[in-house]
Amino acid sequence: MKILLIGDCSGVHSTLAKGLRSLGHEVCVASDGGGWRNFPRDISITRNSKSKFGGVLCMMKAAMNLHKMKGFDVVQVIHCPFFHIRAKRTLPFFRFLRKHNKKIFMGAYGTDHYYVKACLETDTYRYSDFTIADRPMDTPFNRADIEECMHGGTLQANQEIAKNCNGIIACLWEYYVAYKPHFPDKTSFIPLPIDIESVSDCRVRSIPDKVNFFVGIQSERAQIKGIDVMFPVLQEVQKKYPKECSIEAVTDLPFDEYQKRMNQADVVLDQLYSYTPAVNALVAMAKGIVVVSGGEPENYEIINEQELRPIINITPSKENVYQKLEDIVLHKERIPELSAQSIEYVKRHHDHIKVAQQYLDFWNSH
Repeated sequence: MKILLIGDCSGVHSTLAKGLRSLGHEVCVASDGGGWRNFPRDISITRNSKSKFGGVLCMMKAAMNLHKMKGFDVVQVIHCPFFHIRAKRTLPFFRFLRKHNKKIFMGAYGTDHYYVKACLETDTYRYSDFTIADRPMDTPFNRADIEECMHGGTLQANQEIAKNCNGIIACLWEYYVAYKPHFPDKTSFIPLPIDIESVSDCRVRSIPDKVNFFVGIQSERAQIKGIDVMFPVLQEVQKKYPKECSIEAVTDLPFDEYQKRMNQADVVLDQLYSYTPAVNALVAMAKGIVVVSGGEPENYEIINEQELRPIINITPSKENVYQKLEDIVLHKERIPELSAQSIEYVKRHHDHIKVAQQYLDFWNSH
């Protein structure tokens, strides 16, 4: 099969491409490499600045490469938008791709119209990065996302692409339940792919003398991920137990350097508002590092996991975060067991070749 993957998010498409190639398929990835993370791709469509001129240049790069994006059996766009331009401006590209390829699929991999709609208008979630206990989280990021996703160009683009694609693949429980009510016959959940063999320093962690907490900060996404809440709480715990734990925090590192710095951690803080672990958490788990993130019952149910419970699940309250972090420090003897479970969890559900086969099965059935 000849497959084109457009856009990338945390390396999902570049990792999926490895799995598909291992299964004997011809794969082309067209993306910006996830920005500063610089994931591998075959066609590079980058945006060098946030200015209008930067957007125009990015559209020109995409247009100049369209002749390379024809004649594929399957095209998958990462989400809406799939190029680093305003969502509405991706629609002519989508229409071209739909016309000149056999099938086209959309990934539900991030904040878009249907996810924001589910957060604001339904009781699907007990909490989200837009609401907690039915109270809206009023932040500059959220105001901008709500305006764009509920009233702006993302609304139009997301609706057209979702309606006219052959199928929709959600990578997290949160996105799956946002899309399923609207597109029940063509929405599926498939776990995120992780190339386990390429993960460095994979080992079951021993009981540490001093628990080393690791925090990776994306400066533009700290609020969205809840790091702005979790990091100060972690600092409070470290201040109370200075001999029992330490903190290493890094900001905006390229993915390879980030992984190397993570290797010495016992525990990684990831996302506050999630129900399911995303790529950063899963890579840490594959290394045997214990993860503080989303590990709600819905996560284990959607993957039919009955035994393993490796994730330190947190909810969006400072009290809950403090209690969970303090518990790790006071009961560090649990770290080896959680570490072993973490490695097994990723092998069982996220191996990139197993996941690639699930994508193939879905694409072939739609």
